[in-house]
Amino acid sequence: MKLLLDQGLPLSAAALLRDAGIDTTHVGEVDMAEAEDIEIIQKARDEGYVVTTLDADFHTLLALDEAISPSVIRIRIERLRARALADLLLTTINECAEELEQGSAVTIEPSRIRIRRLPLLPNA
Repeated sequence: MKLLLDQGLPLSAAALLRDAGIDTTHVGEVDMAEAEDIEIIQKARDEGYVVTTLDADFHTLLALDEAISPSVIRIRIERLRARALADLLLTTINECAEELEQGSAVTIEPSRIRIRRLPLLPNA
């Protein structure tokens, strides 16, 4: 599993995840700190990443495109520090690895994880 962390997430979380054995890149490490969401989606699709973000726009873009990839993890928990984020993502990967590999939109909320298979279609 490869993760691409979006700009709103702590840069240092990428190193913590790499230390835990997860191939992780932060957009700030690859000169994409100011990239448009669609550019990040394309990079993830081309290079086999799962996008991790705080931004709801990624799920919207996937739905509008009826895309089957890349998987996106949206975190709806504010002010996570790097260690807490890394731990949360490690837990999510353990629980949702198969769905993420197959193409899913995952939303992490304080009390639950929601998973929707791609493509995101109305009334699906």
